[in-house]
Amino acid sequence: MLDFDAKDTVILGISFDKPVANRRFQEKYGFPFDLLSDESREVGVAYGAADDTSAKSARRISYIIGTDGRIETVYATVKAAEHPEQVLKDLG
Repeated sequence: MLDFDAKDTVILGISFDKPVANRRFQEKYGFPFDLLSDESREVGVAYGAADDTSAKSARRISYIIGTDGRIETVYATVKAAEHPEQVLKDLG
């Protein structure tokens, strides 16, 4: 995986799945970052990944959030194969 540590970056994934399902998914695919559970879907709605809390799944959206907690960049469409390199480029 590309070196996000050199950019002093923390990567978090969020899904609507239960924590145990996220752990299995993380282990199966060898994800080196934490996957958080948003079973209530409130975070997904707040960040535009779902229209309401009845959504079955979340849209793939990515954000760069600064150390001050403000959103710096929004990636409304994410292509998994290209996204990490694009984010590193945008981080400078």
